[in-house]
Amino acid sequence: MNKILQMLELQQELNDATNGKNWETGLTKNNKKIDWQRCIYLEAAELIESYPWKHWKNIDAQPDYANIKIEIVDIWHFIMSEALRVYKINNLGSISDIAATITSMQSFDEFSQAKKGNQLNPYAEIELVEKMIKTLFCNANINELLISFLNMSSKLNLKLPELYELYIGKNILNKFRQNHGYKEGSYIKEWQGKEDNVVMQEILASRNDITPQALYDALEKSYPKA
Repeated sequence: MNKILQMLELQQELNDATNGKNWETGLTKNNKKIDWQRCIYLEAAELIESYPWKHWKNIDAQPDYANIKIEIVDIWHFIMSEALRVYKINNLGSISDIAATITSMQSFDEFSQAKKGNQLNPYAEIELVEKMIKTLFCNANINELLISFLNMSSKLNLKLPELYELYIGKNILNKFRQNHGYKEGSYIKEWQGKEDNVVMQEILASRNDITPQALYDALEKSYPKA
């Protein structure tokens, strides 16, 4: 409950800072339209691209599971954002109510366990992602989308403890990006030959129980100066 609630609160804070107050109405402070559903299905497409699904190309390649995890975390950002929007616009309850709803879902018990299950066939994993996309387009109930995500993430072996750690890392990275010109187009995404997502993951892996501020400081230290 605490982890889910904290992530929802951090997502609300990030959206408020990036898009301005009342972003739930569908416009940013710069009057740009917000479409969280588009964000979700495009990130889901990037997730699928992390699998060697093309029968005509790189047929012996292996799935990029490190990037798959990052894409799942990105999807989670946008699903939480959509949930925050729907709950506020439709007066369905507070952020705490969203967290309580998620933790009461049948899929949550398996999702919350740190123990990983058997690795599925890559094509079966892709089908789970596609099932979530179908839920996104064919079911207007935000809770059904949340259930579909929990099931997908769990079956792809990104359980709550690791998702939480990666989400905190990506949340701090997103703040770092915004503070270093991401919106203006001046941000440098490749650092000494590595994408910033990879650098963030390496910092998390190298230090136990790193605080958000310490992670931000480590990113600052690693960031290439123009």
